[in-house]
Order: sequence, then C-alpha cells, then structure tokens
Amino acid sequence: MAVPIPPERIVTLLHRAHLAPQTGAGFEVRRGELLRIIDPKGEQVSDLTSFARADPAEWLSSGRTIDYANTIYVTAGHTLYSNRSRPMWTIVEDTVGRHDFLLTPCSPETFAILYRTTGHHPSCFENLVRHLAPFGIAPDAIPTTLNVFMNVDVLPSGELRILPPRSRPGDYLLLRAEMDLIVGVTACSAELSNNGRFKPIDVEVHAPAETPAAASPAAASPAAGEARRAAPAAPASA
Repeated sequence: MAVPIPPERIVTLLHRAHLAPQTGAGFEVRRGELLRIIDPKGEQVSDLTSFARADPAEWLSSGRTIDYANTIYVTAGHTLYSNRSRPMWTIVEDTVGRHDFLLTPCSPETFAILYRTTGHHPSCFENLVRHLAPFGIAPDAIPTTLNVFMNVDVLPSGELRILPPRSRPGDYLLLRAEMDLIVGVTACSAELSNNGRFKPIDVEVHAPAETPAAASPAAASPAAGEARRAAPAAPASA
C-alpha cells in the first residue's frame, strides 16, 4: 500500500486512476493541486508529460529542467520547467530518488528499431497520443517525458545503461502543479525499462488546504473532481 500523504496537507481526493499495464490516462490538474504517481507493485516506470492549460504550446521541457537543476536526476525540491522557462511542477516528496528525462516515451519505432519486434507492440507514445487527443494535443507536440521511477546509469563512455527501477511497492512521487495543466501519464510499455514485467501505475490528484478548490463544497466532492477531468485509462489497442 502507498504511504499516506500527511493529513494536514490534504483536504480531498479529487481524482484517482488505476492504469493497467501498458496503458495511460489524460486529465487536468489545477495550480496548487498535488499529483501523486504511485508504483503499487514495484519496478514499474511511468511517463509524465504536461502542457499549460491556457496555451498548450507551452510544454514540460526536459532541456530547461536539466539546465536549471544542473542534474539529470530530479528529486524532492527540484522544479520542473516549461519550454518558456516557467515553473510547471515542484517535486514535493520522493520515496525513490531516481527519475530522469534521458529517454523519449517508447513508440512503435522504438520497438522496431531497438527491440526488433514485428507487429504491433503497445507503447507509451501511442497511449499519450490517445489520451491527450481530447485536449487538442497533436502527436508531434508530445515532448520527451519525465521518466518516473526509471533507473538509468551514465557510463564514463557516455553510454546509457538501463537498470531495473529502484521503486518498491507503494513508492511514489508527489508533485505540486505551479500552473493549470493538461497532463498525460502512462504505465510504461517497454520491457527493458521495467525489469521485463509490465505492471500497473496508480495516479491521484489531491487538493491542498490553500487552494480555492478545497474551499468549495462542489470541488470537495470526488465526483465533481472526476467531472472536470477527462477520460479514464483505457487499454492499449492490440
């Protein structure tokens, strides 16, 4: 089970989604709300991307975040920036300590080129495309994602070595939204990233005490939170 968020920080659960293996979800998160990405089984990567709700041409930037953090591994206390150098997220809590922007979301081409697969293979890119389309996000607009729980070492030669995630059952990453956002999250579909096994990811959105949503009786209802957010997770197409 996931470690509870301290009760003084949380007023209400607004949205919860259980992402089956190799699926994804798209939804909105308002400024000040908390997004928790949970690995319920352990050793499972999740891809996270986001876009400014006011202008989706502003998106989560791997390059700006790495530049300003001066590290390829982000954790509690780091800010995740947009391509316009504005804060999108602040990482509030992190029970794992290893997440990065080093690799793009896996795609059909990933499996054809790197895995030499034939036929269709579910992918994070396809899942993000599917679940962000209702918000008007085009496939070519999807950037390099934050690879939550991914464990990648950089060798002295510069080569990347993908290792099993360090996350254990119930580990999580908690982020605070610094602007209104359109968000895409996946349960990663790549064998190598997940130690050869596909597992689910749980996602929660909470309203903290200081947000207007917390003060509104309508917003305090989980049903109201569901109503203003998009589509729950759906299985990847075969």
